[in-house]
Amino acid sequence: MADLTSLAVMWFLRVILNIHRFVDLARRAERSFLDDRPDVLVMVDFPGFHWWLAWRARRHGIPVVFYCPPQIWAWASWRSRKMRRLVDRVLAALPFEQDWFASRGIDSTLVGHPFFDDVIARHDHDRQASKATPADPSRDDAAVVLILPGSRSQEIEANLGTLVEAAGKVVGQCPQAQPVIGALHARHALRIRRELDRRGLSIPIEVGKTRELIGRAAAALAVSGSVSLELLAARVPTVIVYRVSGFAYVVQSWLRHARFFTLVNLLAVDDPIGRPQGQWLPPRAVEPADSDAVYPEYLCVQNPAEQLAGHVIEWLQHEPTRQAVVKRLDEVAATVSHGGSAERAAAAVVEIAETPATLPHPQLQADSICAA
Repeated sequence: MADLTSLAVMWFLRVILNIHRFVDLARRAERSFLDDRPDVLVMVDFPGFHWWLAWRARRHGIPVVFYCPPQIWAWASWRSRKMRRLVDRVLAALPFEQDWFASRGIDSTLVGHPFFDDVIARHDHDRQASKATPADPSRDDAAVVLILPGSRSQEIEANLGTLVEAAGKVVGQCPQAQPVIGALHARHALRIRRELDRRGLSIPIEVGKTRELIGRAAAALAVSGSVSLELLAARVPTVIVYRVSGFAYVVQSWLRHARFFTLVNLLAVDDPIGRPQGQWLPPRAVEPADSDAVYPEYLCVQNPAEQLAGHVIEWLQHEPTRQAVVKRLDEVAATVSHGGSAERAAAAVVEIAETPATLPHPQLQADSICAA
């Protein structure tokens, strides 16, 4: 048993610094395959480490299933060959990714996104219950502006300053706005508090209450991630940010096939996947958000606090604009926000586990995991 969230790292240097931990976990996993052989290996996201688990399982003839697979359609389409070689079945969460996997000869079943199993089922109840309790009893007119700085420490480091600066600009124009920061862990809350103290700011921090806060929010400022689906479920107008270095921006411009980096925006358009628009230098200024995006998003090097604040201010000051966003969210949710993902996924896993293995791979070589 291991908590993989502690190993949720990005970029090459961070992976190299943690490589010994990944190797140890992979060895422990393979030992469990031998000592207590499973009927099927079910992997969820986290591609880098899971490729190694899949290789080890396949060489021992254990079927491999990827539930909520990595977004290789967005960043690494060449990995489809690795997916086809190492994974028996992909359980796709999103309609367009099911089509993408199938078009590349990968056995795939659309099961829906597990977020909606829980979030949609209880959303209406949670929203009504939370709305009945104002964020601040002394200010019944408060408009909660929720700040979600991400679930990884490096995301918080890169984006928190921008988010709180944008929130300050919102309060300056909208006195009724009440910023609240949602932190995933207590250790994140400590990191956030240090940043607020450094800036001389006083913003409430709530730990482990993301769902409740989303239910109370009039608008949100968020780092890109799967939390966008929860914001969609609650119909919260949100602006998304992800700040990167100039080098990272250039690299992603050559690798990214997805038109947007926010799931909600990808679900809202008919053409979510295209060709990379590579460039040799990062832009000199913050580029405007795509007008087709439901959630304005900013993947940028420079500080987009002014742009982030502008969207939220417009939503708080002009209700028709805010309602237009809510209407688009209603349309997107109607097509994708259905429960039952876990049940469909479980049925597929049982089917695979009960099917006699036909492709044992005792001779897989280590270099096959690295082939792309």
